[in-house]
Amino acid sequence: MQFGAQVRQAGGLLAGLRRGEEMGARVVQLFAQNNRQWRLPTLTDDECAAFRQAADHSCVVDATVCHAPYLVNVVSPDTVTVMRSLESLRANLRAATLLGAFGLVLHPGSHRGVEPDTATARIADALRQALDDVEEELGKTCDVLLENTAGSGYSVGRNFEELAAVIAAAGADERLGVCLDTQHLWASGIDFGSVEAADDVIRRLGQQVGPQRLRCLHLNDSKVAFGAGSDRHENLGAGTIGGDALAALLGHPALQALPVVLEVPGIEGHGPQAADLAVARRLHAEGLAARHAPSEAQTTRRRPAAR
Repeated sequence: MQFGAQVRQAGGLLAGLRRGEEMGARVVQLFAQNNRQWRLPTLTDDECAAFRQAADHSCVVDATVCHAPYLVNVVSPDTVTVMRSLESLRANLRAATLLGAFGLVLHPGSHRGVEPDTATARIADALRQALDDVEEELGKTCDVLLENTAGSGYSVGRNFEELAAVIAAAGADERLGVCLDTQHLWASGIDFGSVEAADDVIRRLGQQVGPQRLRCLHLNDSKVAFGAGSDRHENLGAGTIGGDALAALLGHPALQALPVVLEVPGIEGHGPQAADLAVARRLHAEGLAARHAPSEAQTTRRRPAAR
């Protein structure tokens, strides 16, 4: 596994890359624009090229992934929001490609009452159009990675069936993948609290979405209870998921080649640091050891707390 983190970008992209290197991150996750504003990326092609060159020559960072703004919602019933979302999706996909990112992580959206099949079709159409537009302009495009959601409100992607439906509606486009978020899994009521449960989750993901679609992992503990349906991240081992459950998932053989991104609050809310990456690597080692040395711990279920 390649462990990395969402990095602070104060001072620019190159400053973010340096922070990633200083904490020992092998993967850095970036936003190409303010993640809570509609203002489109202002990065020039030269700035993107400078970052890509620096990342390519880094002795620490092996990969970059970008995250789309949280406001993007191509299935909103509001036409202005849809227009802004389509423009933002394309602009961020273009920027991510120029930065050399392997993918752009995207929350599928919130249908807010739009009929499910219609919502799925709209998301699929928007994805295909953005991917085609960027590939036509640049001659290439990075992947779009649909992130599973915590299950709040009208969100799309709270289970594997919904993610699979979007990908199928997009013609099973090879440029579409999945980013699996551990806190979102837990909050949406998908249990991986034991080795057995973790194996079942990955089996179902493979059956419904396809094992080749899983291209990134967001590693987070949860501030909220199992099944609470709320997107609230906590530092590893300090939340309701706990270290044992995270280790059970991290040890799964099918996940060992994945880039892993921490999106935890860190100490005093300053974001992931080297100490958080050390915890992630320790939990990974424990998860691998549990599978190579079966014991009572491997079959003892960590029961999720009630909502």
